[in-house]
This record gives sequence, C-alpha cells and structure tokens, in this order.
Amino acid sequence: MKKSVLNRMVSELLRRSGSKVTVKLESYFPGGRLIGGKYVMNMHSVTMYTEVIKQQCLQIFGSLEHVHDYFAIVFAHELGHAADSSLQELCNELDFCTDDLKRKQIALQIEENAWNNALAWIQDIDPAMIRIIIDQSLEAYREDLAPATA
Repeated sequence: MKKSVLNRMVSELLRRSGSKVTVKLESYFPGGRLIGGKYVMNMHSVTMYTEVIKQQCLQIFGSLEHVHDYFAIVFAHELGHAADSSLQELCNELDFCTDDLKRKQIALQIEENAWNNALAWIQDIDPAMIRIIIDQSLEAYREDLAPATA
C-alpha cells in the first residue's frame, strides 16, 4: 500500500466525517497483537497499522485484492470512536464497573457505536465486505456475552 494512496484515503474520510483527529500511519501495533487501528481519546488521535491491515485482510479474505477498502473500513471505525459523543461516559462506566457482565456489555456498546458512526462514511464500499469485517470485529465481544452452553 502506497503511503500517498493511504494519505488520500485518510483525507477523504476525514472530510466525510468532519473529524479533526490527528492521524498517524505505522507498520505494526507495538507488542505484536494484530490491531489494525487505534483511537486514543485523550490525544484525539488515530494510528493505523498498515502491515497489520494487510495481515488481517489476508486472514479474512485470502488476498490483498481489497486491501484499500479494508483499510478504509477500519479507519472509518476508528473515526467512529472519535465521533462517539457517549464514548467518554462509556469509558468512565467501564473504569468503575465491577460487574463482569456489565463490563462486557459496555465494551460491546463502545464498538457497536463506532461501527454505527462509521457506516455513513463508507457507503461506497461493498456492504457485504463491510458486514464481514464488522462481524469479525464484534465476534469476540458477542461470544463473551453468549450464554454458556453445556
């Protein structure tokens, strides 16, 4: 992925969202986890991890054919966090919550809010691809909330 192409995509999504976040492009998330993007609320910044985006795209779709769309979807999700007017309140609730089930519900709500915000900015991308990525992204949160079966 050429940095110039990614910068144009970032600029376009910032325009669509109206966001004023600071955006950085790096290769890998520190610590080796496969995190494609990260919003940091107190710095109002998004860092996108381009090599991780490629790895995730390969894992989910088996090729890099749609890696730019994949990047745009993940970036829109991070912008969705930045646009979430309830994020600060939800994070505060999460910080002080002692009930495990409630914590999991709050974490899911934070992620769902970001996706709901993001959808308006990526309407030009295949909805089936977006749905696959959203479902993959939320799978662990939903599994945590699924009732245990014997």
